Amino acid sequence: MDTKIKLIIDSNPNYKRYLRSNSYWYKTLNRNPQMVDSFIKEVKEKYKLRTQDKINNIMDKIDMLSKFINVLR
Repeated sequence: MDTKIKLIIDSNPNYKRYLRSNSYWYKTLNRNPQMVDSFIKEVKEKYKLRTQDKINNIMDKIDMLSKFINVLR
């Protein structure tokens, strides 16, 4: 595996965990290092680390809090 890709993967524990559970990415990244962006995108989708997921999570928390406040009234 390319040293640059290895450093990227080692820098983030989520990347390592995902790579271990989806070992086909070892072969893909070895053969085509340009696929690292696709790998990162897939990891973010899996672990819900995208901006969209974070916004949805915050909206859910706000909704839950508002329902809780309404129950207390």
